[in-house]
Amino acid sequence: MRAQNWDQFRAAMNRWGAPGENQVYADRNGNIGWIPGGLTPIRPNWDGLMPVPGDGRYEWSGFRNGDELPSEFNPARGYVVTANENNIPSEHPAAKKGIGYEWSDAARARRLKELFAGKVAAGQRFTLEDSQRMQNDIVATPAQRLLKLLAGLGSSDAQTAAGLALLQGWDGTMDRDSAAAALYEVWSSKPLRQAVLKAGAGESAVQYALPGDNTRMVLLLENPFGWVSNAQRDAMLVQTIAPAMQELSNKLGPDPAAWKWGALHRAEFRHPLGGIVDAATRRKLDVGDWPMSGSAFTPMAASYRASDYRLTSGASFRMVLDVGNWDASRVINTPGQSGNPDSPNYRDLAPLWLEGKYVPLVYSRAAVEKETVERIRLTPAP
Repeated sequence: MRAQNWDQFRAAMNRWGAPGENQVYADRNGNIGWIPGGLTPIRPNWDGLMPVPGDGRYEWSGFRNGDELPSEFNPARGYVVTANENNIPSEHPAAKKGIGYEWSDAARARRLKELFAGKVAAGQRFTLEDSQRMQNDIVATPAQRLLKLLAGLGSSDAQTAAGLALLQGWDGTMDRDSAAAALYEVWSSKPLRQAVLKAGAGESAVQYALPGDNTRMVLLLENPFGWVSNAQRDAMLVQTIAPAMQELSNKLGPDPAAWKWGALHRAEFRHPLGGIVDAATRRKLDVGDWPMSGSAFTPMAASYRASDYRLTSGASFRMVLDVGNWDASRVINTPGQSGNPDSPNYRDLAPLWLEGKYVPLVYSRAAVEKETVERIRLTPAP
């Protein structure tokens, strides 16, 4: 894509096929914009959620034109945010056409909007450093909302009281060294979620609903009308603390002061061939086993496996661009730029990535020459 302006960018995005992605736009004149790209099928008589007979009655009738999808250009708020959430405006015609049903939780986007809105309200200019901090932000807004429900609650059980005190003194930051973050994730993802599902759904549905939608769970607890009373909700919050405390005691020891979220939430890059090579080669191929901050609900996305909390997905590539001075742009890739395990660049970027740091991403010939450390020349065989 070599678009020179917004109109050319829109025209190019109209032909975007796959994968479906949110694309953002910025230019040297201060214009910004957002367009979702991707082919979306036209289903005349069904929505795609359930299987249908393959007898020709439910065939697609082509694909929608990209111009039918929503977009933004220079919104009055002064910024655009996209974090894989459902960002199709409810009033837009596309929202009624069944474009998609599977979206990431909106918590990450909500936190980013808070950060942007705060800067705008203060009349502050945005910097590259601001963008880097936002990409590495580890505040979980669902946690902050649940903490408000815990305010004022107590228990005569010593273990439960200790857990409540730990959470009530926390601000929702998913730091790898935080004991409260560890307790929150274990509590909210297992005993609390299970209790909510059992109270609000039939027993047979529980096993299919885990791990579920975090924001919806919090919303149910904030507005318990019709399925439990406020008192029952509060009892549920308190009674599910002890099982989480016990799990952490079993995994990390009996002293909560020694607990750390990063002791459970760990990042390791395992090579696909690791399962068929010897131990020495596996150590050479695999990279890291580090404590990791964040969660699936923080701007710095760090989803984990429910069984052991180990990292399963996140942003392996981060980029901050300065369209007014391209050579000031920054990037980080992990674990390294080389795919050769014998190269010093195979794993050298991983520690920087882990700490939220970046390296230069340059464009001009002079800057590229200055930053170059190695040239690879590919010569065709005679």
